Amino acid sequence: MKIVEGIWLLIQFLIWFNLVFPVILLLIYSIRGGEKQQPGKNNVTDLPDYGIIVTAYEYTQQLPAVVASLLELNYEQYHIYVVADKCDISDLHFPVDKVLLLRPEQVLGSNTRSHFYAIKHFIRPHSHLTIIDSDNLTDPQYLNELNTYFSAGFQAVQGVREAKNLDSTYACLDAGRDIYYHFYDGKILFGAGSSATLAGSGMAFSTALYKECLGHLDVTGAGFDKVLQEGIVTRKYRIAFTGKAIVYDEKTTGSDQLVKQRARWINTWFKYFALGFKIFFSGLANLNWNQVLFGLVLLRPPLFIFLILSVFFMLINLFISIPVVIAWFVGLCVFVTGFYISLRRSHTDPRIYQSLVNIPKFIAFQLLALLNARKANQISVATRSGQTDHKQL
Repeated sequence: MKIVEGIWLLIQFLIWFNLVFPVILLLIYSIRGGEKQQPGKNNVTDLPDYGIIVTAYEYTQQLPAVVASLLELNYEQYHIYVVADKCDISDLHFPVDKVLLLRPEQVLGSNTRSHFYAIKHFIRPHSHLTIIDSDNLTDPQYLNELNTYFSAGFQAVQGVREAKNLDSTYACLDAGRDIYYHFYDGKILFGAGSSATLAGSGMAFSTALYKECLGHLDVTGAGFDKVLQEGIVTRKYRIAFTGKAIVYDEKTTGSDQLVKQRARWINTWFKYFALGFKIFFSGLANLNWNQVLFGLVLLRPPLFIFLILSVFFMLINLFISIPVVIAWFVGLCVFVTGFYISLRRSHTDPRIYQSLVNIPKFIAFQLLALLNARKANQISVATRSGQTDHKQL
């Protein structure tokens, strides 16, 4: 009986820990002086030469705007590679001196296959590459801000993905979620001495490191960034984070799009979360702080899952143990406080605050996505940007 009780308490503790872990990271960040660890401007004469890879699957409507944004970069040494997989490119016309439009003869159906297709067609051996989604726009200083960290010796850098649109409650809540993750899994995690998690776009690497981590693999479906970050951290590199290298990202606007997108993300977490055990125990064996913290982050379930479980366990304990109920209540209060801190210490649009009352309904859609997670990769390979559903949450 004591064994069953011990397992029951351990399960609860593991979920409860995720409620307070972000604030623990924030304390570590403050003690380590995370703000003071930012590299200063480095006047390096040998600047990186970037291959900018833009991937599109089936849909090309936003590619002209993406490329136009990239052509406005305040930088000289770069070339843009647009990989239009399974796309009609007859209406796409770009300046040939800065843009190479690639249309694979065979359908690739994979982010990494598209990336390596671009790499094989590099017009020169670029020292670095950066990955941009087909619905992103870039700040003119994007590459210069990445250089700050590359010149400091980092081989991988994650920028910040700010909302391009806040035209619906869905988009505002999606943006609020991104702010939370960028703050804790980006700025705070990196400042605490570990690595920022990768976000799928707005990220850059030395070309050699990218090829070393993924060149021998064929990653299909969503989640190539999970495999990539595991490869980087396992090799004892740190992924830097900068909130000044900005890409503007299209946020979810329709309920159908939301469910499909979250189903893929949830499927990805279940597929790759075990990598966290590998990194965590490797960190303990190597006494590597970067790997220990990063492994813990990878083991954390999606937000809505551990929040639902937390409330469920708290209610169950009303009939079992009031002290445990109090512990759950305190944990939930700590989490809410941490979430608020992430919004207050970031550039948060007032519309995002106003949308927060709809979080329960947002979670309900993610529960629906959870039910579809098993078949997520069959539902859709591409998310069509610009889909709208005018029904508000």
